[in-house]
Amino acid sequence: MKTRVTARRRLDAPADVVFHLLCDYRNHHRPGGFLPEAFPDLDVLEGGVGDGTRIRFTMVLRGRRRHIEATVHETVPGRVLVEDSPGLVTTFAVEPSADGTQVTFETVLDEPGLSGFLTRLFAGRLVRPVYEEELDRLEAAAILHSITEAPMPTAV
Repeated sequence: MKTRVTARRRLDAPADVVFHLLCDYRNHHRPGGFLPEAFPDLDVLEGGVGDGTRIRFTMVLRGRRRHIEATVHETVPGRVLVEDSPGLVTTFAVEPSADGTQVTFETVLDEPGLSGFLTRLFAGRLVRPVYEEELDRLEAAAILHSITEAPMPTAV
């Protein structure tokens, strides 16, 4: 049984900066970066930035820990990043707009039987608030990154 959980928001930050932060699992897309407390650990197993990166992380919801190992694919360069693991696929889509950047997180969980039924009942209520917090933190990180990484003006 497949269950989808989606969170979408317009961020007040440039699309290229947002995508850079999403792709960089060594410095930004991790605990201590923009990930909320629901993700207490993340290990980079291979790569670390963008396509081909392999990660292992823990997600904690209502005291239950789920350990996940995923491979990252950049399915649309500079716009769509996918974390793919058995029974769980999360897509991060970044779309520039006239007034900022539209960012969408979508997770598809595929679990059979009773577990799938329970996931369908509760996943949205448990995961969506985590994604909303993550989007808040991603926006703050992108704004800060834009300010601190902006080129300095040259004197004339």
